[in-house]
Amino acid sequence: MAYNELIKNFDRIREYMREFYIYGFRSRGEYDMKSARSYDDERRRIESWLKDYTGFRHTGEGKNVFISIDSRENVHNPLFSVWKARSFTDGDITLHFIIFDILSSPEIKLSSSEITEITDRDYLSQFEKHRVFDESTIRKKLKKYTDMGLIQTEKQGKNVLYSRTEDMENITTDAMDFFSETVPCGVAGSFILDRENDHRSVFLFKHHYISHVLDSEIHLELFKAIHRKYSVVITKFSHGSGADIEAVPLKLFISARTGRQYLLAYNISERKILPFRTDFIKKIRPLAYCENFDELRDKLAKRQENMWGVNTGYRSRELCHVEFTVYFGPDEEHIPKRLEREKRCGRVELTDENHCRFTADVYDVSEMIPWIRTYICRITDLSFSDKDAERRFLDDLEHMYRLYDAEEVRENDIQ
Repeated sequence: MAYNELIKNFDRIREYMREFYIYGFRSRGEYDMKSARSYDDERRRIESWLKDYTGFRHTGEGKNVFISIDSRENVHNPLFSVWKARSFTDGDITLHFIIFDILSSPEIKLSSSEITEITDRDYLSQFEKHRVFDESTIRKKLKKYTDMGLIQTEKQGKNVLYSRTEDMENITTDAMDFFSETVPCGVAGSFILDRENDHRSVFLFKHHYISHVLDSEIHLELFKAIHRKYSVVITKFSHGSGADIEAVPLKLFISARTGRQYLLAYNISERKILPFRTDFIKKIRPLAYCENFDELRDKLAKRQENMWGVNTGYRSRELCHVEFTVYFGPDEEHIPKRLEREKRCGRVELTDENHCRFTADVYDVSEMIPWIRTYICRITDLSFSDKDAERRFLDDLEHMYRLYDAEEVRENDIQ
């Protein structure tokens, strides 16, 4: 069956990508949200974009399709191609090039009525059956480009004049390359790099997180709301009721360990600043200007003094005090330097020429434990004020010793 690779509605593709290639890895028979025919059409479309990055295996439940990427060989995120399959109407393309040809330099400043008149007179009148763009259509297009930062406005009496923004300067392709692979909405950098035919990336990523590309539209709407200090309605992926939440977006947090991206937002109904995983957000709808936005941002900044991850403390009983001492050899100055670099809200002090102590007071010690484990062979003593959390940590360590058939943890290993 033939199918059209270009799409107008990205939400449907994002849903399939989430369910199968990112979180699900389910077979065709296990997916009952859509018909089998719809699944086959979307799978073929996605595979045509990802080309050599997909694989499959046969199990007892059926054929499972998955994404397979070697970051040593593939330095660019293959999921960018999904965004480049968005479709446009003839009118979209025609009007895009006409507007930017009319506003060819930042010095040209015209009203929407003047742009409409020039469009009809100089660009379309020679066609026997030319398409007429009314001023309302052109004004909407100009507003869209203004929101994107491509066009700027200036008031002159009762008229609004539009002009092209200054071109970007002094941005190297290497900087754009790094930007495109590491930040939210990096797909914009990928579009720009497509014009550099002979560009070769100088970056390799040990941990290359790619799935956030599917959430770029959500990130853009969140950044717009934060910039305008707006409250929003957050619609989460949910099959039940109560999926909509009114909140004030405050900040986006990105985990350096997992690549997961979280929105820290003030939940209006609960009156708390809480985290929301952005890949669990289906849609963002702006509401209204938030009068106390700056006050809420200050509250979040205050809580960050005791946040290791995204737990803001509203659901924690009290702060947990954490201390541990790390040993390093005479030629291992990189160890205390790493502690200093990664301390976040903690404190690091040298106790002697071979030991340094880390201390912190955090809302959720469980967020720290994966990081603490990376120093496990160097920790000489450790203490949590939350004794249940400390006991779980030591029990996990003893369990690891047994798994590797090692002797039990000695008292002088960790005290």
